[in-house]
Amino acid sequence: MQPVNGINENTVTPHADSPATTPNQDNYEAVRFNAMKHGILSRLVVLAHEDAGEFSTLQAALIEEHRPAGMTEQHLVEELAAIIWRKRRVLLAEGAKINRCLKNVVNNPNMVIPAASPFQPLLSGDNVDLPDLLTASPEEMVKRRRNAELDREATRKAETILRKGGPRAYEKARRTLIPESRAWWDEYVEEEQYPATAEGLAEFIREILTPICIRMTKEAQHQPEIKAQTLGEGLQAHQLENLNRYETHLDRKFERTLAMLLKLKELNGR
Repeated sequence: MQPVNGINENTVTPHADSPATTPNQDNYEAVRFNAMKHGILSRLVVLAHEDAGEFSTLQAALIEEHRPAGMTEQHLVEELAAIIWRKRRVLLAEGAKINRCLKNVVNNPNMVIPAASPFQPLLSGDNVDLPDLLTASPEEMVKRRRNAELDREATRKAETILRKGGPRAYEKARRTLIPESRAWWDEYVEEEQYPATAEGLAEFIREILTPICIRMTKEAQHQPEIKAQTLGEGLQAHQLENLNRYETHLDRKFERTLAMLLKLKELNGR
């Protein structure tokens, strides 16, 4: 039978409701999940303790982006996923190394704190809880500084009372101290480290209480510098050199693989 108006009666025309497809779409639909299910690299790149589902999500996103057709394109996309996954490991290793260095640093406040503000002689680092100092919020540091200043002010008043002397100078000076300092003094007396006299209290104030009040004020005042010094010493760049070289290798590998994939798609007219 001759075709009518150029249309053969055996020609199948698409239904109006049928979605139009292109060869590229057909190819993509046929292989879009193959890389996830059958990829050689995906079975090796994810270690037993790692999240295979997270890697599958990464790979699926790359497949959706590049829509590979054919085994070669699939392999290149899977290679991209493997490189990104390995770069993730580099960042984990870098963080672990920095944390280990920071742990060593915070355990040596006598080295960190004097270096943070080298022209502050009372910042010695003695008896300082460096992790607590570093994690305190700005509001907490303002409160600590204010408390240290109040303690120092009360201590000065007690010193003045003791310096003037008098029959009840010891009792008056003791009551002038803030409750925490007064309780601390009583512990020293109970342990017989100082006598419960005006002379003993004056010596305690001079040798222990005043230096601590000044030190705590300085620590609160210079907490940003101490924090920066700690983080700076913990970030020991020379110990990250091998990781940095490996990351550079992965970056170059990613660039080459992506260039190969794009060139192949261009050659295939996609």
